Amino acid sequence: MSSAPPFRIGYGYDIHRLVPAAESGRPLVLGGVHFTETDCALDGHSDADVLTHAICDALLGAAGLPDIGHFFPNTDPAFKDIDSQKLLLQTCAELRNRGYEIGNIDASLVAEKPKIAPRLAEMKARLAQSMQVASECVGIKATTNEGVDEIGRGLAIAAHAVALIYQSRQR
Repeated sequence: MSSAPPFRIGYGYDIHRLVPAAESGRPLVLGGVHFTETDCALDGHSDADVLTHAICDALLGAAGLPDIGHFFPNTDPAFKDIDSQKLLLQTCAELRNRGYEIGNIDASLVAEKPKIAPRLAEMKARLAQSMQVASECVGIKATTNEGVDEIGRGLAIAAHAVALIYQSRQR
């Protein structure tokens, strides 16, 4: 049996429903950035940051580990309303403990509202800080769903992410 290759790729996806911010009791959070100028928020156990959750799943998958729900179950009160950047920090620590470093992240946000493009640089910087990588190692794109399905009707936001990790030391 051969050992794991030095480079590994993982894929992550997440989606959450949009609800009125007053109903959720918190602002919309994407990539660790608070969108306080909008009247909607994402519904979820944590802060429901779909972008950060997709990135966590991509990183965990690349390392051959279980998904985000295994490490941070939505049945655990300790994770209620938690800042997803804390989950990302713990995910990165888990990878580094196993001898992996992050090569790069490429992610796409799919949303009709709010306008995301003006905040992309801020999200890149925040995520890079949490993952302890250069911001050039984080790519984020924003697109719409062209009016198709719940995302297209402005009822949900989704994110896709791909992660490249590499062995920094022998395990």
